[in-house]
Amino acid sequence: MTYSKEQLAGLVQADRVHRAYYTDPAVFEAEMAKVFGKVWVYVGHDSLVPDPGDYYCTTLAGQPVVLSRHESGSVHVLYNRCGHRGAKVLSRTRGNARVFSCMYHGWAFRPNGELAGVPMRADFPEEALREPRAGMEPLPRVDSYRGFVFASLDPGVMPLLDFLGEARKGIDELVDRSPEGRVEFAAGCHRYHFRGNWKLQMDNMADTYHPAAAHGSTVGPDGRQFQRRAGDQGGAALFFAPNGEAVVSQLGVRGFPHGHSSEQSLFDKEQAGGVWDDYRALMVARHGEERTADILKNRRHSLTLFPTLDILIAQTSVRVVKPIAVDLTEVEIWPVRLAGAPAVISDDLVKYVNMTHSASSFIQTDDLEAFERCQEGLKAQGSDWVLVARGMGAEVDEGDGVLFGARSSEVGQRAKHYAWRDLMSA
Repeated sequence: MTYSKEQLAGLVQADRVHRAYYTDPAVFEAEMAKVFGKVWVYVGHDSLVPDPGDYYCTTLAGQPVVLSRHESGSVHVLYNRCGHRGAKVLSRTRGNARVFSCMYHGWAFRPNGELAGVPMRADFPEEALREPRAGMEPLPRVDSYRGFVFASLDPGVMPLLDFLGEARKGIDELVDRSPEGRVEFAAGCHRYHFRGNWKLQMDNMADTYHPAAAHGSTVGPDGRQFQRRAGDQGGAALFFAPNGEAVVSQLGVRGFPHGHSSEQSLFDKEQAGGVWDDYRALMVARHGEERTADILKNRRHSLTLFPTLDILIAQTSVRVVKPIAVDLTEVEIWPVRLAGAPAVISDDLVKYVNMTHSASSFIQTDDLEAFERCQEGLKAQGSDWVLVARGMGAEVDEGDGVLFGARSSEVGQRAKHYAWRDLMSA
């Protein structure tokens, strides 16, 4: 089926979305151009390419791209495609090379994409080799914010800071926790797939309603979940409130312009004890007591940037969602190292990510089961609509397009759906 702009817009109503939003291959194909082709999409962190010649291979809208660092120190995002016959140039996920060489005919490219060498060059018309497309072409727009590198396929895309808006404060909240004001992706990542649509994972990042049902098995006899943060105090939170409701289900959610969202923090006290006190002393030495106390406040459980990036502040990690097909999605989870913090804290963060968001973790496995059941269930005949009405009409307008909804409001999910609708019908 080919959808008109009006039909695509009609898949998202004020309080519900059509099941074709998740299940129709034609909708998925349209998304690659109308959503991923028009906005800023996270590519990778610049710490993945710390030295000249470093490269990191990934995808954007299903297209192979390369994050690289040139000898000048500048960071680039290139199409992973030879300018000669179109072969994929780099096949390893990460590496370092003075030039990027195509295995097919030996054409070579500098880390900024410029053509570096052509075997038997004299046999080619020189004007053909002078064209920019003879190299590994750069993406139309590339920019970064505090080490997080974004790219866009649209030359006319809005400035990155305008796209991030108030939501960028979630990145600040993570990066500011480093005594050196920078983070590093130095521990590799978990990478796995689930048989479901990518938007099911994105919806879940703004969903504080599901944990009582989906994650109830993670609660111990003392009514607390496992510890997921460093320190002797503040690491394990009570799961259920005195009224019997899950604490997380009573938390609020924010919806931002352009489809971003964030969740209130589950933790209500500052971490303390053990090596955490040593870390805090480093922060105070750099920032002073007042600024340190402000940095270490637990404001957000996570921040999600539409369409694919999730900053898991509580776990000090980053999740990346990569659509592969209408019913197949790849997820990456990257533990984040706080540069300048005691090494044991970074080691512990890897352990906590293993427990919460690896493919064999306590939390993410529940979510993946839910996503696959949703994908299967949406094939069933019945209502064509999926309800996202929780908290609708009770949102608080905080200005600049930011809406806050209490008690696990689905306002964050609606923000994503509305942004998707506006892009798909543009």
